[in-house]
Amino acid sequence: MSLIAEREELPQLSEFELKLFARQLQLPDFGLESQQKLKAATVMISRVGGLGGTVAMLLARAGIGGLVLAHNGVIEHENLNRMHLAFREHLGKPRIEVFRETLLKINPELKLVCEPDNVTEENASRLVAQADIVVDGSPSFEERYLMNREAVRQNKPLVMAAMSGLEGYATTILPGATPCLSCIYPEPPEYWTVLGFPVIATSSVLVATIAAMEAIKLITGYGETLAGQLLYCDLSSNIFQRMQIEPRPDCAVCGPAAQTV
Repeated sequence: MSLIAEREELPQLSEFELKLFARQLQLPDFGLESQQKLKAATVMISRVGGLGGTVAMLLARAGIGGLVLAHNGVIEHENLNRMHLAFREHLGKPRIEVFRETLLKINPELKLVCEPDNVTEENASRLVAQADIVVDGSPSFEERYLMNREAVRQNKPLVMAAMSGLEGYATTILPGATPCLSCIYPEPPEYWTVLGFPVIATSSVLVATIAAMEAIKLITGYGETLAGQLLYCDLSSNIFQRMQIEPRPDCAVCGPAAQTV
């Protein structure tokens, strides 16, 4: 089922857009209406680095109508091995402004909301409220829990994507129907670290591609999502596994007790 299905009017595509997305329009069961739904939708992305930035780039090229982006800091040398929206001439420049500039080169019609900060207790609700879907690419579990909480509160689908080294994880969270992030990880894993985590661009791109496609499927109703399933991949051995996951009745975010708070 499409996230945009209940909207009465969908935006029209220009002649340029029809040519631009001609190959997508050839996909069986995709077609013009799916492309219009993408143009009508807005996706929020928490952190726009190697993972989130690649999601933003792919969605911009696919024809998404709007993006809400949150990321602080400036471009550093170690960012350039994986951040596809940044180049050497951007070193020392504010990340969010660099990302805005590059994305508008890809799609000048893209509507952008750019937050020059990471997700915090103060801005999480406002950022989620501006989007139809949230894609979580943050290395910080604190930020992930904030996005998860707000997605559940506001009944917004959330695509959770994470990677470290050559391993990656992804799932799609549908509030009220699937486990939320707090069901899967009631507490941050002991092995998880934000600073200095190992990364190679291939892992970021792979997980980002999966996450971007999950967002596209949620928006258009095309294909099957990872709702209720956790996808694990390991590029060192080319292992891919899909694991069924279940909600936790005692979950503090989406469990029955949480609904009365």
